[in-house]
Amino acid sequence: LEDQARDGLRPPLAGRRLVDVRGPLGWEHAATSLGRVELIPVEPAAGVQARRRMVLPLVELRAGFDLALDVLDDAERGAGELDLGALDDAARQLAIAENVVVFHGYDQAGITGITQASTHAPLALGRDHEAYPRQVARAVATLRGAGVDGPYALALGPEGYTGIVETAEHGGVLLLEHLREILGGGVVWAPGVDGAVLLSTRGGDFHLELGADLSLGYARHDAERVELYLEESCAFHVATPEAAIALHL
Repeated sequence: LEDQARDGLRPPLAGRRLVDVRGPLGWEHAATSLGRVELIPVEPAAGVQARRRMVLPLVELRAGFDLALDVLDDAERGAGELDLGALDDAARQLAIAENVVVFHGYDQAGITGITQASTHAPLALGRDHEAYPRQVARAVATLRGAGVDGPYALALGPEGYTGIVETAEHGGVLLLEHLREILGGGVVWAPGVDGAVLLSTRGGDFHLELGADLSLGYARHDAERVELYLEESCAFHVATPEAAIALHL
């Protein structure tokens, strides 16, 4: 089951391929330091100042699913063809959730994503896929104008990425290569991303911190089915807001 989950998680986890990742630091790791302090106005004793370290609590992400006990029995016997569609669905949901946290943030958890933090006005990518190189070049120029070096990468939501692939199938095979040449980096399929995000991958600008990495857990079972889940704990922090720009379709 863990091997199947890893196979299902690897392709859609776009954020991890483009930002700095620290960890896993263990399930007990509860918060990531922001490297700042805030003054506590009330002194603990006369003439003694106090400052509180500022931290970002990690959020636990969990996607549940259930399997027939017969499937697990078949796995124990070494069966090759197993009905693990529910596991695949849970893996995809968890990958999308992590991408959303990284690129668009999670306000309820106090996490600001890349597009929320960006200091640049979003650009229109549009739906004319053959015009993508021109718009991507504008976005790269915007980052360079802000003093942000490359290489750069483009995280594309499923709609935009599919459009590029379909364009390539109709004779535009050079489109992906043209985009990579402009970026100096890759074009990444990123389910959960709304439109696209162009960002620098020089390092040091975006930080994903993992407590517990993606792991399989047990909830409960009855005579016929077992309830399991995939879970991780993470926090995300943008150190350089000018190092990315959003592009909308």
